[in-house]
Amino acid sequence: MTSRSCHYFWGITLGLLIVAIGCDQPQERAAPPPPKVTVGRPIERTLLDEADFNGWLRASETVEVRARVRGHIQKIHFKDGDLVAKDQLLIELDPRPFQVQIDQAIAQGKALDSQRVAAEKDVTRFQALVRENAASQQQLEQAIAAADSFDSQIDAKAEEVKQHQLDLEFSKITAPIAGRISRAMLTEGNLVNAGGSDPLLTTIVALDPVNVYFSVDERTVQRYMKGREQTATENADSFRERKIPFRFGMDSEVGYPNEGVLDFADNQIDSKTGTIELRGIVDNSQGRFVPGSRVRVRIPVGESYAATLVPDTAILSDQDKRYLLVVGDDNAVTRRDITLGKLLDDGMRVALPGSDGKGITTNDRIIVLGLQRARINYPVDPVDESKPQAEETTNQPFAEESSKS
Repeated sequence: MTSRSCHYFWGITLGLLIVAIGCDQPQERAAPPPPKVTVGRPIERTLLDEADFNGWLRASETVEVRARVRGHIQKIHFKDGDLVAKDQLLIELDPRPFQVQIDQAIAQGKALDSQRVAAEKDVTRFQALVRENAASQQQLEQAIAAADSFDSQIDAKAEEVKQHQLDLEFSKITAPIAGRISRAMLTEGNLVNAGGSDPLLTTIVALDPVNVYFSVDERTVQRYMKGREQTATENADSFRERKIPFRFGMDSEVGYPNEGVLDFADNQIDSKTGTIELRGIVDNSQGRFVPGSRVRVRIPVGESYAATLVPDTAILSDQDKRYLLVVGDDNAVTRRDITLGKLLDDGMRVALPGSDGKGITTNDRIIVLGLQRARINYPVDPVDESKPQAEETTNQPFAEESSKS
């Protein structure tokens, strides 16, 4: 092969190698689109700090029904567990002994009245004899004293009649209050004693209103007294006049759906338990609440205030710090440190300013779904959670991913 042919051969070979090497070079890929995330804005709400306690229901009035006179039970006019009205007849004792005492006292009063008439005639007769010097002044005075004595005895006998009439009235035992009555402790035919050995016949509890009793720890009392400013019209001793509302729930209820008003606080803190007893009054016109039931009580502590709330699920953690991912005007993600406040029943969390003092505002856009796809200082494709559901269908996979995480 000639020199010229060799140069030609190697030139073709080098060109083919260059072409082959150029074909093996990878083509430059296009940048991926920003990830879709769902954003929302913090909300502002007026809150009131509250504390939870355990309490119990108690009747506003409870009466132990006992006999005021001695006698045999003749008739019971109620059934166990009935609702009774005030002054309703409950138990009737045998009235005949009391009527006999009344009749006897009236008869004795009539006898004394007859004797008084005779004594007054003696006084008239002795007055005439004294004028004729046929009787002494001493005899006249004795006659007058005898007549006055009969007057006093007649008055005493009239009071005795009233007492026996009261006993006859007390033989009909009535309900002193309206409410629900318990069972009869004694049946018909039993002898009832009055006085120190008087037995319990039954009990009545008032149903409307009903009271809620619970004990509050000393720290909560101090927080309340510190947070509540005394106004010129507010008297620290008139706890009832403050009309402080509270909420409570039964064991079978969710949350605290029932309301009442605090009307009493004990006058000192128990040094043994460090608590003070409070009482609230609750309307029970429908008879829903039974005295003796346990309840969960929630009372306000301090004054209401404005708070910024965010979904608790949108909060991320970095060791001991908590932060939110905020989307700026250029759709770039930044980190915003916060301090956790209390968690509300609806899943919202109070967001307080972080250590840098910046905090969060209602004008910020925070990522609530798709947190795993967002990267700080990188852009995202935000979808407003307030838009209709049809416009958010493209974000559904991210929502599912967030729920799984």
